Amino acid sequence: MRLALEEAKKAEQLAEVPIGAVVILDNQVIGRGHNLRETTQDATTHAEMLAIKEACAAVGSWRLEEAQLFVTLEPCPMCSGAMILSRVKEVYFGAYDPKGGTAGTLMNLLTDERFNHQATVEGGILEEECGGILSTFFRQLRTKKKKSKKS
Repeated sequence: MRLALEEAKKAEQLAEVPIGAVVILDNQVIGRGHNLRETTQDATTHAEMLAIKEACAAVGSWRLEEAQLFVTLEPCPMCSGAMILSRVKEVYFGAYDPKGGTAGTLMNLLTDERFNHQATVEGGILEEECGGILSTFFRQLRTKKKKSKKS
């Protein structure tokens, strides 16, 4: 999760929502990603999506059947879907997402037996640190918006 936090800090430096992800296979990082939605103006460039794409390229397959994915925020529906479709074995996340989390909060797509693949899921890993970077980012964003309104 510390590596995912490093990715989140890269996003923060770009004024992106600070979320980071890494994909691990055989104790090696095979994929990294951090949010790039504002930079790319592409709604699909979430940290997890970029990490999965890089991991698939690294192994030369769309199947990540023995891989672990670590992400600083509970995955959204799109990212959970990508994890299911790429057959990620285990998903670990930091902060829970009460507005969009689909790894246990709003629903749990990753363990839903109606899909042909389920992942093992564990949340709350380094939760305070993962949530803190997001809280700080959004607090600073609100402060900037208030200042610009006053100007």
